[in-house]
Amino acid sequence: MEFMWVFLIVLLSLLAGPTPILSDSSLSSNGFSEIPKKLLTLAQKPELFEWMVGIRRKIHENPELGYEEFETSKLIRAELDKMGVAYKYPVAVTGVVGSIGTGKPPFVAIRADMDALAMQEMVEWEHKSKIPGKMHGCGHDAHVAMLLGAAKILKEHEKDLQGTIVLVFQPAEEGGGGAKKVLDAGALQNVTAIFGLHVAHHIPLAEVASRPGPFFAGSGFFEATISGKGGHAALPHHAVDPILAVSNVIGSLQHIVSREVDPLDSQVVTVGKVQGGEAFNVIPDSVTIGGTFRAFSKETLLQLKQRIAKVITGQAAVQRCNATVNFFEDEKPLFPPTVNHKELHKHFQNVAGDMLGTHRVKDHQPLMGSEDFAYYQEAIPGFFFFLGMKDDRLGYLDTPHSPYFRINEDALPYGAALHASLAVRYLIETQLEVPLPEQQNRDEL
Repeated sequence: MEFMWVFLIVLLSLLAGPTPILSDSSLSSNGFSEIPKKLLTLAQKPELFEWMVGIRRKIHENPELGYEEFETSKLIRAELDKMGVAYKYPVAVTGVVGSIGTGKPPFVAIRADMDALAMQEMVEWEHKSKIPGKMHGCGHDAHVAMLLGAAKILKEHEKDLQGTIVLVFQPAEEGGGGAKKVLDAGALQNVTAIFGLHVAHHIPLAEVASRPGPFFAGSGFFEATISGKGGHAALPHHAVDPILAVSNVIGSLQHIVSREVDPLDSQVVTVGKVQGGEAFNVIPDSVTIGGTFRAFSKETLLQLKQRIAKVITGQAAVQRCNATVNFFEDEKPLFPPTVNHKELHKHFQNVAGDMLGTHRVKDHQPLMGSEDFAYYQEAIPGFFFFLGMKDDRLGYLDTPHSPYFRINEDALPYGAALHASLAVRYLIETQLEVPLPEQQNRDEL
């Protein structure tokens, strides 16, 4: 017992330097409750805040799509080089995986996604996207800036870390399954916990929200081509009408959820694309439809996928048409549900509560959106949360994936400090053998 307190005192003078983050006064019944507050103070220093804002704006001006984030990756590596942070590159084509600490167990990871969206930015401001048809419309530019901000703080106090913090700059979250490729590359084989965040337009600044268990749905995409026989609209009996077949297909797809699914088991099937025909008086040869399906368990996702294929081919056949269905297993792999580890949820509540106050740590209902962070959670205990950025002074903030999406840059210090605090406290608690997710450690990353 005496050794434990000696260890605490040494560790909690933690992150010492010109501006000590912790002091012996931090030792209370809550142990190290002051760590998050002091890390937030560092993250809010004007020089670090302005640096993160500059990073975010550079990335925003030069958006890159999934697996094309070469300039973004180059910027990240340049900043890590300046800090003296070791990293691996390339990981999963454009990804960067850095490490700060001893290089030995325990290993904990913090992750940011890097990719932009294929959409035209409609917000007129000084740092608007310079690339036509591409935009950081989901906040990944801010995610990268916050993770780099956390890295800057952690590197300055690296000598006090008792373990290793892994920095994951991940490509292709937007449908490309970049997280799966990072895992397949073996970059996280020794990590025993991973944390991620997403900026949230609907949650107030300086608040966070999440939940244990299922948080986001798993998702998949489909596209189907229904082929008939074209002809003159005035002579439909000489044609085989794929448009009529598609109308039946779309209606029947909606019946999967409304008539085949337990109403208490949330699922979604949505057709978001219909393409076919070019003239008012011509029946086309074929029509293409596309959409998405979502559920909160992988088993249900696979069942939905099976039923979607059967409904499309079956309804097409009723109308004398043929149908081919593509689920994009290679380009857009099936995303599993995002399921937060229950013990890590308690860890998050403690850390965020110490930083922001427990009244600013909210529960959030499950969402039918999806997040490829779920791949990490299939392999590693993981936790994902929302970081609020709503502020009445800025007016209404549009939803992600809107061409009018904006970032409240005042959220950047909170994200950086939470990244750092979740990781630092995890290392300390693991060293002190506080019960947390167990996984076999190897000697090095």
